[in-house]
Amino acid sequence: MDHVELREGSRVALLVPGSLDYLDLVMSLLAAGMFPIPLDPRLTAYERERLLAGLRPDLVVDRPEQVAAMVANTPDRFRGALPRARPMHVTSGTTGTPKGVYSGLLDEQDAAALVAEERDLWGFTESDVNLVLSPLYHSAPLRFAMGTALAGGRVVAPGAFDAELMTEAIRRERPTTMFCVPAHLQRLFAHWDRHGWPDLSSFRLVAHAGAPCPPALKRRLIEAFPDGATWEFYGSTEGQFTACRGEEWLERPGTVGRARPGRTLSTDPDGTIWCTVPPYARFEYFGDPEKTAAAWRGDSFTVGDLGRLDDDGYLYLDGRREDLLITGGVNVYPLEVENTLREHPGVADVAVYGVPDERWGQRVCAAVVGEVSAAQLDAFARERLAPPKRPKEYHFITELPRTLTGKVLRDQLG
Repeated sequence: MDHVELREGSRVALLVPGSLDYLDLVMSLLAAGMFPIPLDPRLTAYERERLLAGLRPDLVVDRPEQVAAMVANTPDRFRGALPRARPMHVTSGTTGTPKGVYSGLLDEQDAAALVAEERDLWGFTESDVNLVLSPLYHSAPLRFAMGTALAGGRVVAPGAFDAELMTEAIRRERPTTMFCVPAHLQRLFAHWDRHGWPDLSSFRLVAHAGAPCPPALKRRLIEAFPDGATWEFYGSTEGQFTACRGEEWLERPGTVGRARPGRTLSTDPDGTIWCTVPPYARFEYFGDPEKTAAAWRGDSFTVGDLGRLDDDGYLYLDGRREDLLITGGVNVYPLEVENTLREHPGVADVAVYGVPDERWGQRVCAAVVGEVSAAQLDAFARERLAPPKRPKEYHFITELPRTLTGKVLRDQLG
């Protein structure tokens, strides 16, 4: 594969746009016991240098012709064979330098169990057609595409997200599955409202994750697609926690579901969420034993998210520890405030963030997309939130800055 001598255990950084060849290369590398490192091809030279220094790849693939050549030279025994590892995705790096999430090589039993878990949960079969909306260097779209391909199904990757392009693909390809983030749904529904709705009856699975889904959008999603087709899941680069059918959410609005099969959830008194996982789902942070040790407690790991479990085991998220605001000595979790403000009919999207304040330490602020006034939101918040949680300022914008997976870029607010 290429001019560099690769062997079992080699790490291959991928800095090229996603494509069907890209998918084939990832799967072939995994089958050969190598570790593809999917990265955003738009990284600046500074970001790329900083990331690769910690990942120490044996090969950097940054030209599409490299991908095509490597796929063409893949030995037949690795084509469509069982992955012997997980791709080495990199954490988003919202705090500190991003780290590679490393599974190590799996034995044959664990490798088979990893594929079976995804197949059993999502029902992948040879008749599936998976529509790729998100960049394949992200873990969720790559996982759904790989699961489809390993089951003998077909993957459709039209290119960078565009509502018209994806609508044409839905009409032409009749996909059965897709993974999306709420921002995709908002843009698709707006396009369909203007230009006409496609026939969605071919879908058996529409899964979303990556960012909170506004309740009104969630209800519209459930109504738009066939009964039983819509799912939400909660997970991270490091591992998967829950899955939740749309119908379960209607019964328990706000939940992200119960533990996936074979996993158990627990929370500490401070709300830190832990997930016990099978052996094939273990990981370490590449080159960072201290960070790895802090993430694990026996067979359970945490990524520092906070939440609560109800009596039936349904999980509700309260936010991320790294997003915590402390105002006047009181802990405020932006997600709780955002979820409350989203209930106002005039709010289409919202992000809560902190601004340094001499008196309070941090001042709670909200960036809002929608047709509503600051006075209306202030009155709404006074009825529903304790004083420290109420935003002191509202800033109105046309669109929240987000990553391609839908996460709000809070450092660009304020």
